[in-house]
Amino acid sequence: MAQSVIAAPSTIGVSFWTLVASGELANHLLVSLGRVLSGLSIGLVAGIVLALVAGLSRVGEYIVDAPMQMLRTLPSLALAPLFILWLGVGETMKITMIACGTVFVIYQTLFSGIRGIDVKLLEAGRTLGLTRLELIGHVVLPGALPAFFVGLRFALGISWLSLVVVEQVNAISGIGFLASDARDFGRSDVIVICLLIYALLGLAIDVLVRLIERRALAWRPSVIGGQQ
Repeated sequence: MAQSVIAAPSTIGVSFWTLVASGELANHLLVSLGRVLSGLSIGLVAGIVLALVAGLSRVGEYIVDAPMQMLRTLPSLALAPLFILWLGVGETMKITMIACGTVFVIYQTLFSGIRGIDVKLLEAGRTLGLTRLELIGHVVLPGALPAFFVGLRFALGISWLSLVVVEQVNAISGIGFLASDARDFGRSDVIVICLLIYALLGLAIDVLVRLIERRALAWRPSVIGGQQ
């Protein structure tokens, strides 16, 4: 009969060391990171391109925004059965699921950031003789960066959530597979290790994004200790 309680900390520690020493944990971790980075990169590029098209052009907004607003209301995880029928249960499906989970939040936040630029800043730029491209490069895009970084942090969280789901579907490697396999054998110690890894990786990536955000937005007083 499977264990119904969480394993003791000592057991978890021993199991963690065993997984590390054997190299099994590192192998599964690299596979999971590869899936997240691939899916997030695709979602990031697609979301940025679509947001720029819709945010910088009225025609682009008419073409892009309405379909994106309709599609983003669909729970991406609920589309898993459809993606399995279309793409099978291999890596393509898993990466596509992660990409679909992240593209909409990137699009929505960046689009809102672009359209939320203070009109007075645009007027000041025109007064200084900036062309449209110069306005976009020196005013619009820098002003939209705070919203973009908010979306990026949300997208990272969604990518990890999507990873947990897709690695339960016919996976033979990855942290999610390791947790699923441990569940089948009643190994609560390994399940706890997998949960801790998810949490620590999520925290580490969030800290990394915060550091990048501080450097990219160093010109904003609110970013450096709230000084004015």
